[in-house]
Amino acid sequence: MLPKFPMKSILKAIRPYNVCTTQTLYNPSSPSALIDDFTRFCYQRDLPRAIKTMGSLQKHGIRADSITYSELIKYCISRGAIKEGKLVHNHVYSNGYEPKVFLNNILLNMYVKFELLDEALVLFDQMPDRNVVSWTTMISGYSNGKLYVEALGFLVLMFRDGVVPNGFTFSSVLRACDSLGTLRQIHCSIVKNGLDSDVFVRSSMIDIYSKWGEIQSGFCVFDEMVTGDLVVWNSIIAGFAQNGNGDEALENFKDMKRAGFSGNHASLTSVMRACTGLALLELGRQVHVYVVKSPRDLILDNALLDMYCKCGNLEDAKSAFELMPEKDVISWSTMISGLAQNGCSLEALELFHSMKASGLTPNYITMVGVLFACSHAGLADDGWFYFRSMKQFFGVDPGREHCGCMADLLGRAGKLDEAIKFIHEMECEPDVVMWRTLLGACRVHKNMDLAIYVAKQILKLEPEDEGTYILLSNAYATTQRWEDAEEVRKTMKGKGVKKEPGSSWIELNKQVHAFVLGDKSHPQILNIVKELNNLIRRLMEVGYVPDTSFVLHDLEGEQMEDSLRYHSEKLAVMFGLMSLPNGKPVRIMKNLRICGDCHTFVKLVSKIEDRHIVIRDPVRYHHFKDGVCSCGDYW
Repeated sequence: MLPKFPMKSILKAIRPYNVCTTQTLYNPSSPSALIDDFTRFCYQRDLPRAIKTMGSLQKHGIRADSITYSELIKYCISRGAIKEGKLVHNHVYSNGYEPKVFLNNILLNMYVKFELLDEALVLFDQMPDRNVVSWTTMISGYSNGKLYVEALGFLVLMFRDGVVPNGFTFSSVLRACDSLGTLRQIHCSIVKNGLDSDVFVRSSMIDIYSKWGEIQSGFCVFDEMVTGDLVVWNSIIAGFAQNGNGDEALENFKDMKRAGFSGNHASLTSVMRACTGLALLELGRQVHVYVVKSPRDLILDNALLDMYCKCGNLEDAKSAFELMPEKDVISWSTMISGLAQNGCSLEALELFHSMKASGLTPNYITMVGVLFACSHAGLADDGWFYFRSMKQFFGVDPGREHCGCMADLLGRAGKLDEAIKFIHEMECEPDVVMWRTLLGACRVHKNMDLAIYVAKQILKLEPEDEGTYILLSNAYATTQRWEDAEEVRKTMKGKGVKKEPGSSWIELNKQVHAFVLGDKSHPQILNIVKELNNLIRRLMEVGYVPDTSFVLHDLEGEQMEDSLRYHSEKLAVMFGLMSLPNGKPVRIMKNLRICGDCHTFVKLVSKIEDRHIVIRDPVRYHHFKDGVCSCGDYW
């Protein structure tokens, strides 16, 4: 026997949505029919008809249930329909009706998502009841809007109102911490409320400690308990990578794998950045294997591209760029900058024109790469054109990095007076990097008077910059201003300024071999020094003469030559030549700018050994091949 259903339900089920056959089946003016239509339009996401029907509901003084209104509000949020969202707000409050806290929270979230914090605050103030969701929504809104004082103030008021924060509350308020002291107070409150084991709270704490450069505090949060969630692993790996602790990032990635986590795009992106920071090409290639096995992801593809560019491997960078199924402005900018920094300026500019032809609009970073390329290709007129017109053509306001490229461009061209005039007239204040760029130009073009002025500007900004003291002392000595040179040395001694030891490292068979001047800890150091001395003798036979102009003049001649002979990059290059098979590039990383003597040394080595040698220092990449460097002997 068939089950019995009420006739009303049967008629409702068979009634067509858009065709009305008889008044008996469908009466659009009846309350139930209006509510049915309104509900259907809301769930079908037919916004115009839902709003129109809502007007009829209001006219008849009837309303739907809160769930239906919440669906309509969520759709308004997804469509950015501010006007319609406000109409819903007015409707649910019509005729003196006061919605329950659930619907008020939905409306509150709408105003926060629309970044209408004034409207959100008015609604929040008139709400008769507020729960943890209400308070958290407001805190999140202020945090996202970078109104940190207000966000923290709401947390205080929340406590006073007797509402206990939850994990989402603390995850939001952590973003509003405007000092380490505030962060530590919030941390204590999290522990007090027993939420320090919450996955998202722990992840947020690690992220914020990392942002403040307190990565060890972040690691303590990570290490306090067994980590059983990938989100927390990703946070600590990203924290180490962002703070320049590439080794720790890689070690934690290995630990994560041992713990049974396969990782995701976020993990791989952070590890890729760690490899980039350390310029570990071979390890980066291993991570590339994981990338290939993962679903394609634009952010990860961009990180891979950046890694190859930063490791000085343009062949793999070009291949990765060509194989990307999708490219955004970051992809193009990364490749343009990578080509420019690796000495392929004309190719970088060609790619820039291809980017414009693709329909993408260059951004701030793109134009830094373009100006860098113009500077290193000696294209002064092109550089001026792009600098003066990038606001008009691309909507990019010239910033400090753009101005630095222009100062570099003018300095390279020997237009030192024009460069100093440009620096003094630009809108932003010159930084140390800009002054150092001009200082290098003064040295190349042998303008010692201007070099002395520029060096003093650097020391005003960084009083303990040992390299500038050395160059300033030598500039005085070169111009026979002995008393001034002596005064510089006394200043160095009085301030306790010592030259940071140069270190260089090379990756070989998944291991990093580091070298420091005067450090004899490497197990092969004696053999390396022996072979280096033999190599230097061979180089001197073809014209190599040590350049001691980068060494303090108070050293005697032989001492000056000895301090140059065992610079860390020379030791690293020699080890690479000894250890790598013929024909394989030798890739060296440095913590300091390569000195002129080592630059000449490596150029000659690349010729007599027929090797491609790549040295990455903090400023740029040097590709040595057949006795020539990609930088054109100016860096």
